[in-house]
Amino acid sequence: MSENKTTREILSWIKAIGIAVIIAFVCRYFLFTPSTVHGESMLPTYENSDHVIVSKISKIEHNDIVVFNAPDADAHYIKRVIGLPGDTIEVKDNVLYVNGEVQDQSYLPEDMITGDFKLKELTGEQTVPEGKLFVMGDNRTNSKDSRIFGFVSKEEVIGEVKMTFYPFSDFHIGN
Repeated sequence: MSENKTTREILSWIKAIGIAVIIAFVCRYFLFTPSTVHGESMLPTYENSDHVIVSKISKIEHNDIVVFNAPDADAHYIKRVIGLPGDTIEVKDNVLYVNGEVQDQSYLPEDMITGDFKLKELTGEQTVPEGKLFVMGDNRTNSKDSRIFGFVSKEEVIGEVKMTFYPFSDFHIGN
């Protein structure tokens, strides 16, 4: 009788561990995933080697910070969404305009220079095409972004950064 009880206990533990593994798998591959910041293109918002959690189910909006498959390298990039489909984008005298409206860029240091441009000059498009995003790093003078490689396909977006979990001193939720 004791052997039967031990067998049931072992099977119970195996079942619990199996369910935990399945839940972890579903969360990791369908809901959230960790990512690491590489480089300095998002300074001062994120530093090299910061570890973040990315939501794979978020609706992407202006100013969201996203992780995506790099269009020009075998890597992931992290950048801020500046333009959504249908948007016009221009920077003039270091002021960002989206659809003709001045955008708050309080996340940038005051001495950060972006450089003037119009979307059409960079991409040949008047507006951001359907299914695409225009992204820029917060470290505008040292960021390989849509100003260089063009639009990012929404299909290449892994998700939106929701939390920084390492280093622990920088732990925060949101951008």
